[in-house]
Amino acid sequence: MEGGAAAVSAEKTVESASYTYWVREVSRDAAPLPVPKKIDPADVSNQPNQTHLGSAWNRAGTWEEKNLNKWATDRIKELLASVGSLEFSGGKAEIAEVTRCSGDAFLVTVRNKKRVGYTYELTLQVKGEWHIGGEKKKVKGHIDVAEFSFGELDDLQIQVKLNEDKDVAAQDKQRIIQDLKSFLHPLKEKLLQFEEELKAR
Repeated sequence: MEGGAAAVSAEKTVESASYTYWVREVSRDAAPLPVPKKIDPADVSNQPNQTHLGSAWNRAGTWEEKNLNKWATDRIKELLASVGSLEFSGGKAEIAEVTRCSGDAFLVTVRNKKRVGYTYELTLQVKGEWHIGGEKKKVKGHIDVAEFSFGELDDLQIQVKLNEDKDVAAQDKQRIIQDLKSFLHPLKEKLLQFEEELKAR
């Protein structure tokens, strides 16, 4: 009796530890699985009434997103480096370098309509010289551009900070900061140009 009970217990243990899975048996009559096929550009160009946007494979114009980060980052840096120098009553300054240009840009095709967008943040290193106390003094600082997105350039804001310089008085620093805020307008113009180029892609 004990031997029979032990056998039943061992059988239950094996059942609980085992598992089953379903394997699809492919019959000879079943259709073969589809094989990916590369699209020939010549075949696509010969199609009549080609009105879809996006990739050739996306003829229905459903959702398709293209990452434009590299192009956008490089183009923003290039445009801002071309701002040049600005002249002020007491000096002049220029954008020396775009030290931070971080964000995302994309092109989306939805229902056969193209939409673009981006969100970026910038830090620009500036340098210049001002007439302070009867002599020319070199001044360095940076301009931070808070997060901005497509279609929001009218609300663009910048923050100017100067590098520490004990030889420049507080009132002179305030004057220089106000001068450097004049970079807002040319920066906005360059970013508007970027938006137009992005829309044209």
